[in-house]
Amino acid sequence: MNKYMERIYNGVAKENPTFVLMLGMCPTLAVTTSAINGLGMGVSTMVVLIFSNFIISLLRNIIPDKVRIPAYIVIVASLVTVVQLLMEAYVTTLYDALGIYIPLIVVNCIILGRAEAFASKNPPILSAFDGIGMGIGFTIALTCIGLFRELIGAGTAFSVTVMPEAYEPVSIFILAPGAFLVLSLIIAFLNAMHIHTEANKKVEKGCDGHCGSCSVTCEERKEEQEELEETPKVEDKKPEKKASNKTIVKPMSKKVTSVKKPNKKVEE
Repeated sequence: MNKYMERIYNGVAKENPTFVLMLGMCPTLAVTTSAINGLGMGVSTMVVLIFSNFIISLLRNIIPDKVRIPAYIVIVASLVTVVQLLMEAYVTTLYDALGIYIPLIVVNCIILGRAEAFASKNPPILSAFDGIGMGIGFTIALTCIGLFRELIGAGTAFSVTVMPEAYEPVSIFILAPGAFLVLSLIIAFLNAMHIHTEANKKVEKGCDGHCGSCSVTCEERKEEQEELEETPKVEDKKPEKKASNKTIVKPMSKKVTSVKKPNKKVEE
């Protein structure tokens, strides 16, 4: 797998922004009342992701570090304005359904996160492919959640009735609590399948699982880890105790000798 296809696979499966990284929860829970709304929000976000990553990567050596976040926001805001005007002109129904959440793409943490973690450190084409992968992953996630909610809550799929007439829709799934219920069920399923997410993050040896912020491929990371394991470990030797220059003077044992007194003769 080359590095371009790896970027797409990373965004769709390995680092899906919704199901794995748990990013962009606001539009995920708010606009997924139907599959069409989820698809429209995902596609509009993907367009902004691709072009913002490409432009920011082109200007990465020009934008000063101190003002990089405001510069990123200006670039993203300009692209969002273009997308908003196009949607208002050609897809009025979808534009009315998404409402305020289209301008809020400007501060979407997925877009700013990819700009800061990947686009500002990698070439333009590779950054554009990263935007494609993340955008497709975000679109798939929103469409799946919207389809599930619409199917159970209204008995339709993409505004087409698919459930039998005897089916009674569970309207709570179209309301706000339904978004939390569907998302929690999906995350519970991912946990049961032992898929690593931010909800059950497990740090692997030599890798933190965040490929987006890593400038090397997985193969290069594995080779570096193998080289580190092959190098012999230097055992920590305990410092030897140095003999002190002080000499300990042992006290001399005093021997008490008995002095014999001479016998005095008493002269008569």
